[in-house]
This record gives sequence, C-alpha cells and structure tokens, in this order.
Amino acid sequence: MASEAVVRRTEQWFVQQGAPTMIEGYGFRSHVLPRMMPALAFVAVGSLAWLVLQQSSGLSRWVLLGLIVAVMVTAWVLLSLFVRRMPNFSPRTTALVLVAYAAMPVITPLVQYAIDSKVTAPAGDEEPDTVWGALVLFVIFFGLAFVATMLATTYGLGALTRAAIRHVIADLRNSMQLLGRALPPMLFVTLFLFFTGELWQAMNQLRWPRVSLVVLLFASITVLAAAARLRDEIGRVEQDLRPEILSGACKGTPLSGVDIPEPLPAKRLNGQQLRNLLVMLAIRQLVQAAVVGLALFAFFVLLGLIVVTPAIAEQWIGAPPQMSLVPGVPSAMLRNATLFAAFGSMYFSVISMSDAEHRRQFFAPVLEKVERTLEVRAVYLDVRERVRA
Repeated sequence: MASEAVVRRTEQWFVQQGAPTMIEGYGFRSHVLPRMMPALAFVAVGSLAWLVLQQSSGLSRWVLLGLIVAVMVTAWVLLSLFVRRMPNFSPRTTALVLVAYAAMPVITPLVQYAIDSKVTAPAGDEEPDTVWGALVLFVIFFGLAFVATMLATTYGLGALTRAAIRHVIADLRNSMQLLGRALPPMLFVTLFLFFTGELWQAMNQLRWPRVSLVVLLFASITVLAAAARLRDEIGRVEQDLRPEILSGACKGTPLSGVDIPEPLPAKRLNGQQLRNLLVMLAIRQLVQAAVVGLALFAFFVLLGLIVVTPAIAEQWIGAPPQMSLVPGVPSAMLRNATLFAAFGSMYFSVISMSDAEHRRQFFAPVLEKVERTLEVRAVYLDVRERVRA
C-alpha cells in the first residue's frame, strides 16, 4: 500500500542509486546540506588535528594521531547514521552550520599563531606573515572542500563511484568476452598508425601533462556523445510508461507491489536531474572505456617491446630516444601507447552507442539503470501525489 513511509524509503533508494535529484523538492537546505555534514565534520576535525599535531612530538604525536583518526571516523559514522533520516534543516540550523564551518579556516591558523608566539617569541617581535599565509591556504582548502563535497553530494558521486567499482570488477571478470569483441575493431583503426615515425618524434618531445590533456579531451568527447544519446533515451522511456513495464522496474524497490492501474504521464526533468542522469551514464561509460583502454595500453606496450628495438626507435625519432623510468623502455613508446589507448577507448564508447550490434552488447546494459531510475521516478511521483493529496 502507498504510504508516507514508502515515499521516504523510495527517496532513500534514489540516494543509494546515485540519483538523489529524482527526489521531488530536492534542494540544498532540505537534502544536500544534511548529507554533507559527515564530510564537513571530517574536514573540520582534520583542521583541529593539524593544530594539535603541531604541538606534539615523538611517541605522543602518534598516540594523538591515532586518537584523532578514531574521533574523525566516529564522527563520520554517527553523523552518517543521523542524516539517513534525511532531516530538513531549518534556516537557523543551516546558518549555524555554515557559519561554524566558515569560522574553522579562520580560527585554526589564528590559534596556531597565538600559541607559537607565546612559546617562541615575545609578543610583537615577529611579523604575522606566516599566519596570513596559513589563513589564505586554509580558506582556499576549506572552500574547495565545501564545493567538492556539495557537488559530490548533489549528484550522488559516492554511490556512483561505488557502483563504478563494482562494474569494474564485473568487467574484469568478463574481460575476455568484452575485449574479444572490442579490441579487434580498435586495433584495425589504430595498429598501423603506431609505426608512424612522425608520431614517435612528436611523442618523444611531448611531456606527460600535455598527454594527459589529450586523454582528457578524448574523455570529454565520450561524455558529450553520452549526453547526446541520453536525451534520445529519456524521450523513448517517457513514451512507454505502461503498468507492466513500471511494475517490473519497481521490483526490488520500496515501490514493489504498489498498484499501478493505468499508464502514467511523463514528468519533465529539470536541468539538475538531467545532469545527474548524465553523470550516471558518463561514469559507467568511462569505466567501461577504461577497461578497454588498459587492455589497449598493455597491447601496444607489448607490441613496442617486441617490434621497436632501440635502434629502430632512434631511426624514427632522428636522435637517441628519451628513456622512461622503466629500464629499456623509451618514453615515446609509453606516450604512444597512452595516446592510442585513449583514442581507442573513445572510439569504442562512441561506436557502442551508435552501432546496432555494439549497442546491444555494450550500451544497452549501461542504459538499464538510467531507464529503471526514470520508471521508478514516474511511480514515485504518482504515489507521492496520492499520499499527500
């Protein structure tokens, strides 16, 4: 039977699935800030830990460090248990939490400076340059920690990361089937380019930060392709909200067994919800592409070790190649392997979303979670309206 408890448990289910924005009325004060509390407390206690450790040495420092870690973990666990009830903070509580957090990066270096001044020098003998430097660093650190925590909490990145790790393990277990289908077309596109002398010359000069930017560019193209496909899939799911489909999607959720007498109308997603679904889809695509990319990287490194001798590498580059940290392996070989692995991963991801056969094999399982989330959301909104009518 539909009830307020079922609605609450369904909202918890959305959080666990990494789609918290599907909750109706989802907002910073009502949902995001309460779930940020464990992470914010962890950062605040960590700053106090830094202050305490500065005043200790020897064995006492390690004992204090152990106690601080225990306190931080305990605070995280207790606050996590508290926010599972998803309390709705009042404006006064919200202001109190934000002011307390904002005060920490100011209080900590000032207290540290006061203690150091008392211990090491008479008052007024030192210019407080160090405290201003520490203050700026603490403000920047706390600000970045707050923004990162807010984004991670808003879009359920913790749950999505845990799901991604499970998918990595599953992909590695089924790696023979995945790579057996994915690698041949990738190698057909990239294999002969690996033996291009001009490319070896460029990779010999290109530094790793620039190679990382190229990899990031390929990953961005993968995300853009996923965003384009996501809108098509959302429209397809919203056009087919028949009771039998919705009942199947709700199995294993708090809405299992809820009566769905007729097809439900589609509810428009807002920008935040679309971004949440895109993050869900993009993380899964990138994880799957990473498994293929690691296999491609290993293949090209092995191929280079077998075929490209130091003399051949020197002939292609036109000079003795720069050597990597791995003895006997030129840096150009590793950079080439990284470049082709990133390109092959992007190519695999795009093909898996467009080619019919690849889509059935690789992309359809990725979409299942997004489709189920949308279908459960349709039932959740209907039940919520009935309960609160």
